[in-house]
Amino acid sequence: MATLCTLILPKFPQSRGISTTRAVLTRDSKMKVPYELKQGQSCLFHKLPSGLNMEVLFQRGSDPDEEQKRSTRNPPLVFVHGSFHAAWCWAEHWLPFFSQNGYDCYALSLLGQGESDSPAAAVAGTLETHAGDIADFIHKEIKLPPVLLGHSFGGLIVQYYIANIRREAVKGSDSEKKSLFPNLSGAVLVCLVPPSGNSGLVWRYLFSKPLAAFKVTRSLAAKAFQTSLPLCKETFFSAGMEDQLVARYQELMTESSRMPLFDLRKLNASLPVPRLEDPAFKVLVVGAKDDFIVDMEGLNETGRFYGVPTVCIEGVAHDIMIDCSWRKGAQPILSWLNSLNKAGTQICRKIAPC
Repeated sequence: MATLCTLILPKFPQSRGISTTRAVLTRDSKMKVPYELKQGQSCLFHKLPSGLNMEVLFQRGSDPDEEQKRSTRNPPLVFVHGSFHAAWCWAEHWLPFFSQNGYDCYALSLLGQGESDSPAAAVAGTLETHAGDIADFIHKEIKLPPVLLGHSFGGLIVQYYIANIRREAVKGSDSEKKSLFPNLSGAVLVCLVPPSGNSGLVWRYLFSKPLAAFKVTRSLAAKAFQTSLPLCKETFFSAGMEDQLVARYQELMTESSRMPLFDLRKLNASLPVPRLEDPAFKVLVVGAKDDFIVDMEGLNETGRFYGVPTVCIEGVAHDIMIDCSWRKGAQPILSWLNSLNKAGTQICRKIAPC
C-alpha cells in the first residue's frame, strides 16, 4: 500500500449502523511505519466539529443466518485505544474475531494518534474532549446504541463517557433528539486505568515493587520501550511473545502517538470519574493476570466502583488484544456480549416484536 488508508465508500444498509454519506478520500500517511489492513477492513475518516479528522477502522459483522436475523440484533462495537496505540491495535485480531461473530466493529484513533489529525495544543485532549469526539462519531455514524470497549487509558475515557450519558434531550439544543453523549448498550473496560487514575498504581508500585516502578516509569514516562525490545516486551506482552512480533508492534507504537493523550497532572486532578447515573447500566471489567502496568488492586477498584465482579485472564499481558494469547481475552468478552444481546432481545420482545 502506498499510503495507510485509501477510502472507498462502503455501501452498507442503514440498519447495519453506519452512515453512507462519507466522501471518498485518499490521504498521505502520518505514520512512518505502514499498517496494512486485513481483508474486509476499511479505513474511514470522521470529520469532527473542530474540523479535524478522526481515523476509523471498520469491519462489518458477518451476516447471521435468517433465523438469527429475526431473533437478534447485535449492537455495534466501538473500540478505544490507550496511550502509545491507535486503531490498528484492534484491527490485528479483535476486529476480525468479533466481526466473524456477527458484530460490526469500529476502531477509533484518538486525535494526535495513528492517522488522526492533531490539535494545535501540547497534548491531544482531556477526558471531556476525547469522550466528546467519540460521542460525536456515535451520534452521527452509528444508528444502534453500541457497546464501547476501552483499553488502558482508553478505558478511563470510556468511564468518563458512561458517567455522562444523558437520558434526556439537551434543552436549548438545535435538535430535540441530540444528546451530549448518545446512549450505549454497555461498556467493556479492558486492562484499564481505574476510576481514580494511575497515581494509586504508581504509589503502590513504589512501596511494594520498587524495581517494577522504576521499569514502568522508564518504559512509559521516559518512553524507553521505544528503544529497548526487552523492556517493551516486559511492559506490554507475555514472556512467550516472539521477539520479531514484539519488534513490529514496538515500531507501530512508537509511530502511533505524535503527542501525549493527556496532561497527566491535570488529568489526575480531575479524578475520580463521576459515578454512573444509571445503576442498571451494563459494565464488564476485564484484566490480565500478567499485566505489568495495572495491578490487581487497580482492577478490583474498578469492579467495586461499578459493583460488578471482575474477570482476570490467566496467561496474558497488558496488551491483551495483540498479545500472543489474545483469544483468552476475546472469548469471555464475546460470551458477555452474546448474553447482553440475548437479554436485550427478550426485553425488546416484551415491548414490541423486534
